[in-house]
Amino acid sequence: MHSVWCEATSTRLRVLGLDFFESYVTCRASLLGEPEPGVVVSTFAVFEPTVICAVYEAGRSKCDRTELLAARDESTIASLSAALAGVDTKRVGAVADVLLDAVGSADGTGRSLFSGLRDQPVPAGAIGRLWRACELIREHRGDSHVAVCVAAGLSPVAMNVLTELWVGMPIATYSASRFWSAPTIEATCDDLRSRGWLDGDQLSESGRTMRDGIETTTDELQASVVRDLVLACADGAAVDALIEDLSDWSQRCIDAEAFPPDVFKRAAG
Repeated sequence: MHSVWCEATSTRLRVLGLDFFESYVTCRASLLGEPEPGVVVSTFAVFEPTVICAVYEAGRSKCDRTELLAARDESTIASLSAALAGVDTKRVGAVADVLLDAVGSADGTGRSLFSGLRDQPVPAGAIGRLWRACELIREHRGDSHVAVCVAAGLSPVAMNVLTELWVGMPIATYSASRFWSAPTIEATCDDLRSRGWLDGDQLSESGRTMRDGIETTTDELQASVVRDLVLACADGAAVDALIEDLSDWSQRCIDAEAFPPDVFKRAAG
């Protein structure tokens, strides 16, 4: 998510006429090609449809898709390079290659954002490859998560409410950031209470069990990626070292103010 939160990319895209949210929506949607607004609503899943449609239409009217994606790549890689200054680029490249190999053969069935991103050229250089690999893993899991939520019969608002409570946010806070109205959120909460998943403004025991199950199933859908990553490493110690490096580099991005420090934001995606 470095491309969303870093100041360098936001500044570069403002030159093209896009504000923060237009940049987020239009860049991510443009990885699908030039989709119609309904497709963007479908793939983004958790946002209020009329807002996403309006923002996407405004964003794509302001700049060419090729120019937009080039600006996104160049500025994000420059920002990430600055955040990781001093890190051994050979190690970055080695980690990037392991991740790219692991995600390269992952199943794209039903995973539109992941598949669209995978069709884009992989940036040159260790930092660019690392960013792309992490983006791909993020979108693969995100698409999987949406599929699991839909299979569980959850509406977009219910997905938001259950997530915010599951990670520890106050009820309706994360949902409101996805532009859902207070009456819509409250109606959804009433429905979740009727299903036994909310006890007042908190998850009930059965609600937490259900939401835990969604997370577990989402994790299970990443099994092939994890398996291939482990196979690409020499042993368990190599896997641990890879995770330790990624955690360190992630913290460097937070320290560089290129991602919010809020732990709830990280947990919620």
